[in-house]
Amino acid sequence: GAESAGFELVPLLCARAQPSGLVEKASFDTMLNWFLERLEQARPFDGVLLDLHGAMVADHHEDAEGAFIAAVREVVGPDTPVVVTLDLHANISARMAEHSDVIIGFDTYPHVDMRERGHEAAELIARIVRLEVAPVQEFRQLPLVTLPPKQCTLRDPMQTLMQRVHQMEQEPGVLTATVAMGFPFADIRDMGVSILVTTDGDAELARAKADELAGWLWELRDELQPELTTIEDVIAHVNTHPDDGLVIFADGSDNPGGGAPCDGTIALHAMIDAGFQGGAVGVLFDPETAAQAHRAGAGSTIPVRLGGKTDNLHGAPVERDAYVRTLCDGKYTYRGPMMQGVQDNLGLTATLIVGGVEVVVSSQRRQCFDAEMLRIAGVDPTGRRLLVLKSAVHFRADFGPLASRIFDADTPGIHRPDLSAFDFQKVRRPIYPLDSDVQQ
Repeated sequence: GAESAGFELVPLLCARAQPSGLVEKASFDTMLNWFLERLEQARPFDGVLLDLHGAMVADHHEDAEGAFIAAVREVVGPDTPVVVTLDLHANISARMAEHSDVIIGFDTYPHVDMRERGHEAAELIARIVRLEVAPVQEFRQLPLVTLPPKQCTLRDPMQTLMQRVHQMEQEPGVLTATVAMGFPFADIRDMGVSILVTTDGDAELARAKADELAGWLWELRDELQPELTTIEDVIAHVNTHPDDGLVIFADGSDNPGGGAPCDGTIALHAMIDAGFQGGAVGVLFDPETAAQAHRAGAGSTIPVRLGGKTDNLHGAPVERDAYVRTLCDGKYTYRGPMMQGVQDNLGLTATLIVGGVEVVVSSQRRQCFDAEMLRIAGVDPTGRRLLVLKSAVHFRADFGPLASRIFDADTPGIHRPDLSAFDFQKVRRPIYPLDSDVQQ
């Protein structure tokens, strides 16, 4: 984006982690201080591009990205443009909007437009610096919370909604529009759905379009609530439709992309108990069992205590003999649309046969959203009847075209897409559907 817009990009800091709990105060302060020091050293500069996520919570900051953006604004002053890109799951606060000139969120879930949004941000900040446009940003926070399965933009109602958003962005005077569906597992005041519309110097137009976009979302509030299916019902469906091809059970409750442990066993226990054949589970995080399999070697039969080791919320360990079918070092290159060409590593990886079910066991916690993560372990998804994936939605980008049917899992866990499973204390109220009598 910088290259096409004709400016020099000066990188300052990149930090990332697998989603988990709160960011410790010392870690947040260290990273922010590093960034601010490097920002000072980079002077002179014409603008600041921040590539953030938007749902970080720190020990001392509920709105961690809001604190980050505000600190940057204090350094650069009111006249230097600050353009921010955020994930579609951002919990956007008024503070984040106040201290940025423009916020641009991902338009897709699964996130396949990260490159495009970065390019958009680079081109827009160049236009601001050259005084070609004067952005006016309008922010709305809706009294609405939604859950991952129906936030997916490959299915309605989100697919049609985003088509309307893109049409709005083509209207005269509109520079960009963002829908942030929020991260519902963060118990903070600003959790939930928000929108932004940015126009070229026209505050009245920005307000009108923000009202319009917020109205569209509010009309969809009931359609955005998920429907969950138990593993027992999915097994029955597969057995009564033997010729339908691959069925996927999206075990979003154990999705490491949202902070879950990725070692849940509810679906695996049910498949074993049912004597199900032709099923696979991937990827299950259990470095202890993966190392045990590598010590024993392929072709061995070993007693395992598989999964369920992180907590007691996602199922008990599976304790029985397992056959070691394949072993690998876990290294792979993403081939699917989300991160095509990026190299990653599952660590020591083993494919076990446990009670007739194939289980891909890894030593690194990873969300299984790319079929290559299974293929390197000897599991071809197209040859399976039922595939249990530790993912809520991202898997749909690569696995979706392979499946005849996809079910959103009714399983317990810290990422369970069911608001009744959580005791919210800090989120603003009233908010739908936690409260029934809510006005937009």
